Amino acid sequence: MQPTVNAINAVYREARIRMAKKTVSESDETRLKKKVAAKLADHKNPKEDEALRSLRKRLRRTQRKRRTLALRKKNSASKKTVAPAAK
Repeated sequence: MQPTVNAINAVYREARIRMAKKTVSESDETRLKKKVAAKLADHKNPKEDEALRSLRKRLRRTQRKRRTLALRKKNSASKKTVAPAAK
């Protein structure tokens, strides 16, 4: 017996709602920092660990995103305040 289209749509809708309601108690950056610190604690040679390297790369990527977003907001805010004053 095959499920009806409505039943399939209902399942997809529930999955989308569950994904949308996912709350983040801590940011990706702090979670990655904790993971990196935990991995570093029990390593003899961290330079050879590929998993640690990928975690650090992800951490750097999230930090870079946060910094670029902050710069973008700062630059757009300064342009918005300067434009009305120039008139």
